[in-house]
Amino acid sequence: MVVEEIVLLNADDEAVGTAPKHASHHTDTPYHLAFSCYVVDTEGRVLITQRALGKRTFPGVWTGSCCGHPGPGEGLRDAVLRRLRDELGLPGADLTSVLPRFQYRAVAGDGTVENERCPVVRATVPAHGAVHPNPEEVERAEWWTWERCLELTERPEASPWYRLQLAELAPLGAPRDWPDAGRHDLPPALSW
Repeated sequence: MVVEEIVLLNADDEAVGTAPKHASHHTDTPYHLAFSCYVVDTEGRVLITQRALGKRTFPGVWTGSCCGHPGPGEGLRDAVLRRLRDELGLPGADLTSVLPRFQYRAVAGDGTVENERCPVVRATVPAHGAVHPNPEEVERAEWWTWERCLELTERPEASPWYRLQLAELAPLGAPRDWPDAGRHDLPPALSW
């Protein structure tokens, strides 16, 4: 069994080491590299997921399409495509950096902390493409209108990072219109 590692960061978002992912998420989780992805189809719908009930951190919350941790030396593009394939069975997508500076800290009900520099990416896919969620990662996956996505921010079952991300994404307009924020504001520890 391969142990997934996360990339630890300093206050300047530079890589300072690695640690096992599972053992690193606790009440004093170190600051580390992650990403969030919103899958948007060519009709403008957004794939919203409910995290699997067996997940160690934030089980059962509703959130964006997928999230994950780039491995040591792995670029953002490769990490996102890997998680889209592993979590949702999506073979590929057109990726755009939309919130390269996003970071957050959140505490779950059991005291587990997420503490991440978490660039946000949009993945554009054709409408009516098949999604095959991995049940170990995703309880449910549904295509939602942007209006319904915005309404989720007012509900307690939304993940904390989803609420924070939507506060920054909503002013950018509809998901298909989100501008490419480029790559210059990605953390120094992360290549495209």
